[in-house]
Amino acid sequence: MAEEMYSVEQVAALLGLHERTVRGYIRAGRLQAVRIGKQYRIARAALEAFTGRSEPVGGTSAEVSSIVQVDGVDRSAADRLSALALGAVGGDCGTSRSLRVHTVYDEVRTRLKVVVLGAPGETAKLLRLLDSVLEGGLHEARA
Repeated sequence: MAEEMYSVEQVAALLGLHERTVRGYIRAGRLQAVRIGKQYRIARAALEAFTGRSEPVGGTSAEVSSIVQVDGVDRSAADRLSALALGAVGGDCGTSRSLRVHTVYDEVRTRLKVVVLGAPGETAKLLRLLDSVLEGGLHEARA
């Protein structure tokens, strides 16, 4: 039985990312893919490894995937918000065992996307933190 394969477009839609971002992850070696002709194909197992999805071992588990999109932010504000989100999970690549965070800034659209994957409780804490910073005004957080 053949393993399920996804196109770059399908992965981008599943993760709520731009196709160029997914291709960038592939070129950087962060997401494993096979090149067939002029197109990449991503195996389901590679996508699950990239998102950190793990199968439950001997019990029930839950994982949340969230994408926070912040429009109208300049590079400086996006960097501050990214540092806050990544710092909250204790690493530059979201290395917490229960929570993983990736950020992507689109300079053309002045848009920051924060991809959060992890346990529901930890995800909720991070989302509350991001909400409080955004409610207070990201530009005011400089002080």
